[in-house]
Amino acid sequence: MSKIEFFFDCSSPWTYLAFEQMEQFSERHPDVEIDYRPILVGGVFNTVNPSVYQNRDNPVPAKAAYAQKDMQDWARVVGIEIGQPPVFPVNSVKAMRGAFVALEEGCLVPYARAVFKRYWTDLEDISQAKVLAPIVKSVGLNEDEFFQKIADQKYKDLLRDTTEELIKRGGFGSPTMYLDGEDMYFGNDRITLIEQKIAG
Repeated sequence: MSKIEFFFDCSSPWTYLAFEQMEQFSERHPDVEIDYRPILVGGVFNTVNPSVYQNRDNPVPAKAAYAQKDMQDWARVVGIEIGQPPVFPVNSVKAMRGAFVALEEGCLVPYARAVFKRYWTDLEDISQAKVLAPIVKSVGLNEDEFFQKIADQKYKDLLRDTTEELIKRGGFGSPTMYLDGEDMYFGNDRITLIEQKIAG
């Protein structure tokens, strides 16, 4: 039985595309285990990939325009809507600590999907507790317990440790996927490569 580890941060539109494709992949391959691993991508950038910030500050206009077209092309294929949130980049630390709470309670997929949609489709600021609260309720989590937990050191450590693990394993952004431990793939357009590898 193959296993895919999916390291992700909901603040990335390309990760939203990959997340939905991974769920579609899972429907086609129910025998493959998907292990969702929340990270803080800003921590990865700060440590090993600061060029991301340089590119944001000094974008190449033609490349930036194409990237937007490419993203919308992918969104149509995947079946989601991706807009331009007024708050970007966003501080996703609360949402991503919350992903560990959802993971423990068995509702990671609906939680992450709701966070992605609230930010990238509804264009709301997921750094705000008032934006996260209805998401928490919608997936059946207790709101008071959720916010108590994401302020607890345990969940801070979980997010930091998973982020550091990705860096140690050679990751440099989100989404990063590992097939059966060491076979790394980066980007929303790599799931086809994973599927071909599994098919042999």
